Amino acid sequence: MKIVRTKPELCIGCRACEETCSKVLHKDTNNEKSAIIITEKENSTFDINVCNQCGECIPICPVEAIYRAKNGTVMINKDKCVHCYACVGFCPNLSMRYQKDVTGPFKCISCGACTRECPTGAIFMEEVQG
Repeated sequence: MKIVRTKPELCIGCRACEETCSKVLHKDTNNEKSAIIITEKENSTFDINVCNQCGECIPICPVEAIYRAKNGTVMINKDKCVHCYACVGFCPNLSMRYQKDVTGPFKCISCGACTRECPTGAIFMEEVQG
């Protein structure tokens, strides 16, 4: 399966990935609605937080709304989700998102749109064993 990977040392903090993600997931250019979060650290470098598709959230969902798709990506069935946000609190990588203007949790779906917008290759798609 192909998933989004990162090389934070290449990140320049332009946040093009955040904007693209917000547009793809929510049809909005609000970076707070991005499944990718870029954080500037004290030493003027950046951290890139994005779901690594580990699946640790799958058994936590009380209504089984979170599942692994055939392509290996962890997905949320919005019709089943009851918005309890247990997955947001549980995610070991803090990559499951909540935003007050979005109904229900959301996360990276490894669509790759962000990787096409990154000018430095700090965020890219990589084939991994599922």
